Amino acid sequence: QVQLQESGPGLVKPSQTLSLTCTVSGASIATGYYYWHWIRQPPGKGLEWMGVISYSGSTYYSPHLKIRTYIARDTFKNQVTLQLLSVTPEDTAVYYCAASKTLILGQTAENLYDYWGQGTQVTVSS
Repeated sequence: QVQLQESGPGLVKPSQTLSLTCTVSGASIATGYYYWHWIRQPPGKGLEWMGVISYSGSTYYSPHLKIRTYIARDTFKNQVTLQLLSVTPEDTAVYYCAASKTLILGQTAENLYDYWGQGTQVTVSS
């Protein structure tokens, strides 16, 4: 059973960098042939796909967020990380990591993904 757990600061100040970690258990992020996504949900809005890193380390980003988003991995710790630069209050959201067995770009339908983390709330405020 694959499990994903997001972690990171719950409060970030405007203009700072948001850094989150997704710790994966039950599968190797480098050899398990999964794709590891970051998806967020602002309050009162729908899910927004942010980007993905593959088991081989290739990354793809939402065109809307590409200039501010960086997804990386630590294969020794079996973790996937998200950095979002220059945050504003509009970046306030619940941030999820999710896994898929096929490459999915830009999609947010929950049934397309095989596993989800429980999500972590991030608030951007001074």
